[in-house]
Amino acid sequence: MSSPTGTGDGAAVPDGGPVVYDLAAECTVDDLEEGALYHATVNGTVEYGVFVDLSEDVSGLVHDSNLVGTYEVGDDLVVELGEIRPDGDLSFEEVQVADYEERHVAHGDARVVADLADATGETVVVEGQVVQIKQTGGPTIFQVRDTSGVVPCAVFEEAGVRAHPDVEIDDVVRVSGRAEERDGGVQIELDSLSVLEGADADAVLADLDEALEAAAQPADIEPLVDWPAFEKLWDDLREVATELRRTVLEGRPIRMRHHADGDGLCASVPLQVALERFIAAHYTDESAPEHLLKRLPSKAPYYEMEDVTRDLNFALEDRTRHGQKLPMVLMLDNGSTEEDTPAYRNLRHYDIPVVVVDHHHPDPGAVEPFLEHHVNPYLHDEDYRITTGMLCVELARMIDPDLTDDLRHVPAVAGLSDRSEGEAMPDYVDLAREQGYTEGDLRDIGEALDYATHWLRYSSGEQLITDVLNVDCDDRERHAEVVEFLATRAERDVEDQLDAAMSHVEHERLDNGAHLYRIDVENHAHRFTYPAPGKTTGEVHDRKVAETGDPVITIGYGPDFAVLRSDGVRLDIPRMVTELTEEVDGGGVSGGGHLVVGSIKFVSGMRDPVIDALVEKMADAEIDEDLGSSTALPEEV
Repeated sequence: MSSPTGTGDGAAVPDGGPVVYDLAAECTVDDLEEGALYHATVNGTVEYGVFVDLSEDVSGLVHDSNLVGTYEVGDDLVVELGEIRPDGDLSFEEVQVADYEERHVAHGDARVVADLADATGETVVVEGQVVQIKQTGGPTIFQVRDTSGVVPCAVFEEAGVRAHPDVEIDDVVRVSGRAEERDGGVQIELDSLSVLEGADADAVLADLDEALEAAAQPADIEPLVDWPAFEKLWDDLREVATELRRTVLEGRPIRMRHHADGDGLCASVPLQVALERFIAAHYTDESAPEHLLKRLPSKAPYYEMEDVTRDLNFALEDRTRHGQKLPMVLMLDNGSTEEDTPAYRNLRHYDIPVVVVDHHHPDPGAVEPFLEHHVNPYLHDEDYRITTGMLCVELARMIDPDLTDDLRHVPAVAGLSDRSEGEAMPDYVDLAREQGYTEGDLRDIGEALDYATHWLRYSSGEQLITDVLNVDCDDRERHAEVVEFLATRAERDVEDQLDAAMSHVEHERLDNGAHLYRIDVENHAHRFTYPAPGKTTGEVHDRKVAETGDPVITIGYGPDFAVLRSDGVRLDIPRMVTELTEEVDGGGVSGGGHLVVGSIKFVSGMRDPVIDALVEKMADAEIDEDLGSSTALPEEV
């Protein structure tokens, strides 16, 4: 340690605020420096002076000639270390100081978290900020962040009893203890923990802020393909990448909510892998990725109250039981519409930040007040042809550029799954082809993702979905076999569904010349199996588009919902839903989606008036042969 030289000779220290060191109980002679000032406690008196303790292991004599006052056992004074003699004896002299700066000295070598793997078995000292406090059935675990990473620090008071109850999250601390290997990572077994204040705390915070700002900066990468429309969103993505990296470094968990379809998975899985790698690079606790990141599929293309209530409940439980900060909610391939706002209002009660990356037609005025960041092509005069999967692949690369080779095929899967007609689609397909994927392979991956997600319901699927998408997967042969199996099963089930449904499709010609097809998917399609009503409607629609070559609208309906698809008709489904909400009294209408693809809900007794009013609006829509469609359909309604 470094320390200033004292004045000695029992003299008062001149103005200028000397530093007086307070030794931790575990400190030894190795932690001392001649000429430095220390707090001491009298442990014995003799005719020729007093013996003092500086720590449990550090004691020495203050000779009577070097004493200013008269002391008894237990009295405190400030001493200067005069000499460490060859035989190990220490000599001190009393120093009287009025104003001074106190600094705590912990026992061990000063280390940063990044170096702890090379210091196992050694006593180390780390200064940082508490980002999490977890009480286990045994020790209390303090997660401490310094300029290079985060390390768990364990201290045992007694089973299940909180140690250092005065220490809180965000406190600046100095910890000392032995670095040990634990569960594949490094943990400090604490000897001491002290809260820093004043100039010491300010200095640590300044270093932490500077290091965090540097570590939060995203990687400087180039887009996978040259696409001017996409580049409009580049700065928005960099801001989100910075926010996500900073959130991880600050110890705040992330709950990733994504639409449970092909594009939503192409968005969430690469980002999950990138964030897990980033967490692992900065936390010595091997289980940190599991605790700091959750990927959660949502069946609806908006944040349902059921989902937000679960998320909020888990977050509050984790805060109470595990000392975690409340999370950030990251919405992917949903989250941009007015239907999301009730959920956001619920989160606002707890100041939970929300970030959205989406390509559904947004309601900016409704959602922006609740969002920290909002990335959406519509905000830059682009549209759904830039899919969320395409956006999040680049976002994942900004967080972990080493993942690039695993992701080159994913934007093409996302685009084909959502039937993007963006001008960069051929470039994305070519990029995937360079990785050994044919266009048929890419379509099979998308179909396999849909099929697996259908049966997983609300489960994220983790390793299975990662293998299907072949991101961070170590077995390309297994990937191919799993995709072939799932895609073949999906194709079989789609054919079975259409065999049952197609003969029940009703047709009429609208006033604007478009074909309208209707199918009662509740009564004329298999229920509770694959494909779900949304995909069933989409498959019927695609067949009719192929048959006619004309503008086509398809409605698949049940007792209290309808799924809508359109090709070649300039619809605005979110606007239509808003109008129906106001125009159909007692209809209970809600819903939305893309401009030409979406879903609506209503009360079952008002199904016919709602659908009739909807068809009237569709009959008034303009025909646009070049409009095309998107297949970002809700799998469940």
